[in-house]
Amino acid sequence: MTTLNQAGSITPPGSPPAPGAASPRARTGFRVPQRGRDRMAAPAAQPAVAPLLAVLRAVSPGRDETELLRGYEVAERLHRGQLRKSGAPYITHPLAVTIILAELGMDTATLVAALLHDTVEDTPYTLGQLRSDFGEEVAVLVDGVTKLDGERWGDQAEAETFRKIVLAAAADLRVLVIKLADRLHNLRTLGFQPEHKRGRYAKASQELLVPFAERLGIHMLKREMDDLAFAARDPDAHLAADRAVRSALRAAEPAFGPALGLLRPALAEQGITGRFSIRPRHLYAVHREREGDLAGLRPCDAARLLLLVDGGERDCYVALGAVHSALHPIPGRVKDFIALPKFNMYQSLHTRVISPDGDLLDVIIRSRAMHPVAEYGIVAHIREAGTGAATAERRDLVWLSRLLAWQSDAPSAAFLDSLRADLAPGDVAVFTPSGEVVALPAGATALDLAYALGPETGDLCIGALVNGRLTALSAELRSGNVVEVLTEPGGGPSEDWLRFAVTAPARVHIRRSLDRRLAEEAAAAGRRELLQALAGHQVDLLAAEAHGDSLRIARELGHAEVDHMYAALATGVLDLDDLLARFTGR
Repeated sequence: MTTLNQAGSITPPGSPPAPGAASPRARTGFRVPQRGRDRMAAPAAQPAVAPLLAVLRAVSPGRDETELLRGYEVAERLHRGQLRKSGAPYITHPLAVTIILAELGMDTATLVAALLHDTVEDTPYTLGQLRSDFGEEVAVLVDGVTKLDGERWGDQAEAETFRKIVLAAAADLRVLVIKLADRLHNLRTLGFQPEHKRGRYAKASQELLVPFAERLGIHMLKREMDDLAFAARDPDAHLAADRAVRSALRAAEPAFGPALGLLRPALAEQGITGRFSIRPRHLYAVHREREGDLAGLRPCDAARLLLLVDGGERDCYVALGAVHSALHPIPGRVKDFIALPKFNMYQSLHTRVISPDGDLLDVIIRSRAMHPVAEYGIVAHIREAGTGAATAERRDLVWLSRLLAWQSDAPSAAFLDSLRADLAPGDVAVFTPSGEVVALPAGATALDLAYALGPETGDLCIGALVNGRLTALSAELRSGNVVEVLTEPGGGPSEDWLRFAVTAPARVHIRRSLDRRLAEEAAAAGRRELLQALAGHQVDLLAAEAHGDSLRIARELGHAEVDHMYAALATGVLDLDDLLARFTGR
């Protein structure tokens, strides 16, 4: 397949004019080719777009290319005169992003949106013009990935941009897929950025975008993004991991040979057919698992065996039994992601066995039908079911529903930290007494489960029964635990809960409840203070409230509610003498 590195070196024909403040249409005399009848009048493809068309024809043969060529012409003309940090024409970036998405097999609307994804942000082209030229579907996708204006939003711009992407992804997951491809290409070209920016950009990528790729199950993107960010954050460790893994993989085939020699007849004896392959692990995963100690890295540490079974779920379980009959299994190391799929719809059986040479060997078993989703996640569903899956499949992504449930309550200052916590790696699956499966991040507690079941359950919880035994709310949960949350009317969160709440929903709702309680207490204190002061002036506060005088005064002072005015008095924001003067008319 064509790679982005190749695309990044492409130079569009023609000398770019100097950029100016005028509209690109006025500057170039350019009229966007119209849709419908004018499609056939779209110009022939420029040489620069040839790599994209080659990928499109290889992955999606027979697809109409007219709209894609029109999108490229518009993007190239709008970005003409703009340069990347590398000195390459800017169009090489949206073109490269589109090639990534074409390699994934994304639909035409997504590819056109990828070509145009920076036009509204970086050129005078407006969203309204784009909508008129390319239609509502493309406009929604471009709007979803367009950053908010930094001058207008200030320090809140990054957090609110991510909130915007999350909300757009809730309506159409293709927005997030475009954003991931955009970030992947920026990571591939990160070497052209100043050194002080590389580490910060890579860190943000690993904390936010890589987890999003994993949550959508797009492991093809996730693995490369992880390794590129790793290289930028710690070049020496990345180089060491690369050398160690390459060295180990050179001996992979002879190292795995004896195990395969036992596995193949064991599977044949059970009537199971399929294909084994040696799957290298990505560098960052090896580095993290070994905690940087790569001395003596063996082929079994650098790669795993993948078995694609010809058959369904039942055949996968039969294959697991055959693997365990041929090679001694390690107790407690079987993970069944078929019966309990991961949060990103991933399905496979994982097991660890002892090879004939005494090495610990990881084996992954899945059916051929499961394989596309295991590699491409939501993209596989979109390709199979059409663009409607980009909306429909989000119902199966519990993590997205959970994120949407708390994001509106998180202020900008706390949103990114909460998002990082919510996207943290790890996957714990616990059961409620009714049999409902709830996915939580590693380290989650019974309190986190309570809030995962709903804010009301969380606020009223007082303890939990884990596998029938009474435990504290701070008890850390393990996969397979059956947990019943105990509640009590009139209960409420305490400041202490923030010490062991792990998930973003729990932390956001606890802070919100505590802030609401503090505001209520401040309002009550302010009202008492004003009541006592007005009593000395023979003014009845209760009557003033009943007649609407208190609300009128509150709004004159800029407070939407009377309680807000009382709280401002209690906290010293309002002066008591000034407030008395308004109530007494003095």
